[in-house]
Amino acid sequence: MPIKKRPIITIGIIAINILVFVWLSFFGMTEDGSYMLEHGAMFVPLVLGNHEYYRLITSIFLHFGFAHLMNNMVMLFFLGSILEEEIGSFKYLLLYFVSGVAGNILSAFMDLKTGEFVISAGASGAIFGVIGALLIIVTKNHGHLRTLDGRGMVFMVVCSLYHGFTSTGVDNMAHIGGLLSGILLAFILYRKRQSKRSTVEWN
Repeated sequence: MPIKKRPIITIGIIAINILVFVWLSFFGMTEDGSYMLEHGAMFVPLVLGNHEYYRLITSIFLHFGFAHLMNNMVMLFFLGSILEEEIGSFKYLLLYFVSGVAGNILSAFMDLKTGEFVISAGASGAIFGVIGALLIIVTKNHGHLRTLDGRGMVFMVVCSLYHGFTSTGVDNMAHIGGLLSGILLAFILYRKRQSKRSTVEWN
């Protein structure tokens, strides 16, 4: 029986998020948009006007309050651990960051279109990328993957998006951008594992 590998990338990402949150909490209020803006949150005028493109990445590690952090980290642990084991650490890390950045880019595009610029942060775009990838992988595995099933994944996506669109202060475009990125990358990066044939022969 193969030894199950620890999801070291997922654990590492969660640890970084928690450490960043604790550090910021010592010096200010993480619910304060201005304070978060000073420490790397997304804000389109600064990204485009001042060329502060690093915000596309730094904002993925920032959270507005403890509840925001915990909600994202719990979901990341359970879903990210499954995806990391399924596609490997490097592909998982690539998918996570690309989805997070893609979510921020789509969010920025919508801000430019509406002319309403908001301060945003959180790992949700990257986590929606994980969800999107798992949705495709579960489908390719006949609707089942470990504790996940196809109907459950679809239900999760629908409920998560519905909650976002019916709540205030939620960056829905970042969620959609991350989800679409995860779906696309799953088609590119994922290769279904071939089951090993038995070497036992009967006479």
